[in-house]
Amino acid sequence: MNELMDAFEALLIVAGRNDRQVRAIAEEIERRVGVATGIKPLRVEGWDAGEWIALDYGDVIVHVFDETVREYYDLEHLWNAAPAFRRATPN
Repeated sequence: MNELMDAFEALLIVAGRNDRQVRAIAEEIERRVGVATGIKPLRVEGWDAGEWIALDYGDVIVHVFDETVREYYDLEHLWNAAPAFRRATPN
């Protein structure tokens, strides 16, 4: 991550206890977002393994982890250490 860019507005990180729960959480997020907004993820990664499923909604990225994998990658620590860059918004 040598160069960070303002690619999304929000990052949501959640965890399940096993691959079945991880898939169920990701599926429910997709369903509820779809019902509420009609929006489907632009891209979904990790469905087959069920250890880390990433749902890309453009401005919102959702990571659904198995608890062990979440601890290993520790994205909260990684992003907490990164400086926040914001584009100036026109008045």
